Amino acid sequence: MRKIVVFDPSQVTDNLGDFIIMDAVNSALYEIFPDDYLLHVPTHDCPGKGGLEQIAKSPLSFVGGTNMLTSHWLWYRQWKLRLQDVFKVKNAVLCGVGWHKYQSVPDFATAFILRSMLSKKHLHSVRDRYTEKHLHAIGIKNVVYTGCPTMWSLTPEHCSKLPTHKAKIAVMTVTEYLKNIEVDRQWMDTVLKNYEQVYFWSQMFEDLEYAKSQVGDKVKVIAPTLAAFNEFLATTDCDYVGNRLHGGIRALQHGRRTLILEVDNRAAEIGRDTGLQTLPRADIAGIDQWINNPRPVSIKMPFEQIQQWKRQFA
Repeated sequence: MRKIVVFDPSQVTDNLGDFIIMDAVNSALYEIFPDDYLLHVPTHDCPGKGGLEQIAKSPLSFVGGTNMLTSHWLWYRQWKLRLQDVFKVKNAVLCGVGWHKYQSVPDFATAFILRSMLSKKHLHSVRDRYTEKHLHAIGIKNVVYTGCPTMWSLTPEHCSKLPTHKAKIAVMTVTEYLKNIEVDRQWMDTVLKNYEQVYFWSQMFEDLEYAKSQVGDKVKVIAPTLAAFNEFLATTDCDYVGNRLHGGIRALQHGRRTLILEVDNRAAEIGRDTGLQTLPRADIAGIDQWINNPRPVSIKMPFEQIQQWKRQFA
């Protein structure tokens, strides 16, 4: 039995989407390493002495999903490591990791840091072609596009069972830290007018207050836990319309008709690569048309590449 470090964004986080991501990452790693011990180290906070000791002892480590990578490491990074700790990370392997926003080609310092930390002998799994392109640009060629691990379960068989007609109930989400007051009110009003009942789920703490500032008490509120959201999706015939990417993917996992509204590069790039149903949130006519017009779901995941990434650890 080996001890393998997992850099885990679902620790020290206020974003429930990180738990959705790590559910999928953990499932994949448990499948690959059924007899090994996975030790989780937070990415949203710098590791302490104990965490650094475990990283040093681990023969292999994995970086779990999210838009972890950035073009300017010294200025902003979601993978929280002190500069002096960077060189203690060796043989890290990406698992469905994406890039933070649309950015320029990574600078020299970022390229040096990533080439130092990331394994040179293992294939890295990235969630979109955009991330693959940035890594190629700095000489990291051992990369395979696998899509986001949260979508690895969205097989053709699963997608063939997804409804295409509008439900009577909808559930919405918003992203408060990327708000657009005028546009968000327009698309939320569009959802409200098209459904008999609308619910709201907060993926982050600030989301509910922002949503209520837009639509008042016109929505019913789901408790802000992943367990409550899972229960709602499992028991309620509903559509999902919102700009929380992983909230929408969770709805798809539960077999719910889903439209994700783009607020940055994440949904836009994944939608372009996979056929995930997304629209710019300002496309009010497009949102209304999606709600009222049946459209079959055809998500194209790179299952051969996903298996290729998994098989390398056999």
